[in-house]
Parts: sequence; C-alpha cells; structure tokens
Amino acid sequence: MTPLNSHNPFKVLFTADFFNADGKPKFSDIGLNIFTDHTHVQKDSFAEHLPEIAPSQIGNAQGVIALTPSVTANSLSQADELLAIARFGVGYDNTDVNACTEADVLLSIAIGAVDRPVAEATIGWMIALTHHFRTKDQLVRTGQWDARVNYHGCELRDRTLGIVGLGGIGRKVVKLLQGFGMNQPIAFDPFADASVAKQFDVRMVKLDELLRTADFVSIHCPLSDATHNLIDADQIALMRPEAYLLNTARGGIVNEDALYEALQQGRIAGAAVDCFVGEPITHPHRLGELENVLLAPHSIAWTHELFRDIGQMACQGMVKLSIGKEPRGIVNREVLERKSFQEKWQRLIGRDGE
Repeated sequence: MTPLNSHNPFKVLFTADFFNADGKPKFSDIGLNIFTDHTHVQKDSFAEHLPEIAPSQIGNAQGVIALTPSVTANSLSQADELLAIARFGVGYDNTDVNACTEADVLLSIAIGAVDRPVAEATIGWMIALTHHFRTKDQLVRTGQWDARVNYHGCELRDRTLGIVGLGGIGRKVVKLLQGFGMNQPIAFDPFADASVAKQFDVRMVKLDELLRTADFVSIHCPLSDATHNLIDADQIALMRPEAYLLNTARGGIVNEDALYEALQQGRIAGAAVDCFVGEPITHPHRLGELENVLLAPHSIAWTHELFRDIGQMACQGMVKLSIGKEPRGIVNREVLERKSFQEKWQRLIGRDGE
C-alpha cells in the first residue's frame, strides 16, 4: 500500500470538543506535531459539538479522533470514506463496536497512555482520604484550628489495596505503591493472567473476599453489561467500616444510590469518585453533600502529559493507517479479517489521483 498523494490527502477530523469557540485548542498538546512530517495527512475539526456524532459531520473523512461524543450505527450510516475512529483515551463504552465493524471502520484506543496519570491520581486520592485533606483545609479556612484533634488520619502502611480490574492502570497503581509498606495487594479480575498476578505479586481473589478484606477498593475495569452495577448495595455491605471506595473507571460500575446511602450512614469510611451516571453533571451532585467524599468531573487524571501521550498515540495511529500499517490499540481486530475492510483500506490510501 502507498500513501495518498497531495491531491488526495488522508483527512483526519477532531471532534469539536477539543477546541474553544475561537478554534484554538483547549489543551496544550494533543499530538498534532505528529502530522508535521506527514504532509499527506490533512487535519481539521468538526464545526460543532454534538453528544452523538452525526453522519454529516464525518463527511468524506478517512479518520476521526473523538474526545467525548458517542458513536452509533447512525453515526456511521454514510461512512463510505471513513477508515478509522480513534477514541481519545481507553474507554469506548459510548461507541458501538459492532456498528464500527459492520461499517468497515477500525476502532482504536490509546492503550497504555492513561496508566501512569490515573494511577498517580488514585494514590493521591488514597492519601487525601486517609489524611482528611479536604476537611483539614476547611478547618483553616473557617477558623476551626482546635477541631484538628478530631481528625487523626491513617497511613497507607500496613493497609490492603483491593483492585477491581488488573489491567494496565491497576498494575501501575501496584507498581507505584511499592515502598509505602502496604500489605500484599489483592485483585479481582476474571480475565487476568495468572503470570501477570505473579509478576506484580498480587493475590487474585473473588470479589466478595476483596470487598471484605480491602482497606481501599479501587475500580479499574471497563464498563460493560457484565460490570454494570458490579458494586451494588449487597457488595458495599461487605466492605469494612474503615474502608474507602475509589472509582476512576466509569459511572455505572458502582451503584450510586447504594454508595450514597452507605456513605451517608457511615457504613464505609469514604469515597473518591471521578465518573458518574449521566455525565456531564451540570447541577450539584448529591454526593457533594457528604463530608467523606472527594469528587472530580471525570478529569482527576488530566495532565499535560496525559493529553500529549494520548494525542501522539491517536495521531500516530492515523499516520500508520494512512501508509498501510496497523495502529496500536485496535479494539475490533476482527475488522482486519473482513475483505470489504481491506478493499476499503486499499482504495482509500492507494488512490493515485485517477
């Protein structure tokens, strides 16, 4: 396969939520420099932000790099010229994978790019919860200095981390926590390889045992039919009163009603939540009423490095596709076996201006 010539560029569109109203990027670096040495790639952006990508927005583009909009079968109903969609991150629960495959559209994610920042944020939250950062900040701001005696914290030392989902992020959390003097971490993941658990010195357990044992229950699994409400009232009831729950994965994995009641009644020590059902949250969330909760608008791990690394991977993936190479992080690898996809790929990047 040969790349398109200058008369037939490989057109890549970014969804509009990457940019401000004046067209300037919201983020300092989303990997656009990758295209500098690849003049056959033409980058542009959607004119407006829609919650769901519309067929007319894709037009004749060969690639789309999507931040938040969902991708449905309708989005792809006219995608004859579209070769690939790259999700800006690792989650793809708002993308119809089967529809992508049926439309001969490759779906990719930035596998590995989010591991470090999410892991750092998770550990930061663990320390913030156990040392009462939020409350102690407020004591000073409100002149309640003497109340500090009521807020002794605890260290990570001799505590047990329970990881739900021993993927790249979960493994990075384990690695970064080495040196804190914690107990051997435990994990629940029916798909984890035993050799991986051994490599990271993690003991694999059933979910119920993890919930009964862990001082920190940290969610790092994808949202799917199998994980929807994975942590509900019955599961939270198994947790120890001194335990904390952290969710940096997806809203819907933890039942918010059950979590709110458990926190309100003091049945668990606290929680940190970065993701919610029904995002975006545009009104005060009820979890914000509680003192033993830390919240973030699905951005606790957003760093300059995160956006740089995801962007470089997404953009590099588009460049690879434009010259006939497979990108990293393909979700629907079965699309590569489809004759219709291979013919489409050849047609889109092998045109010579005839």
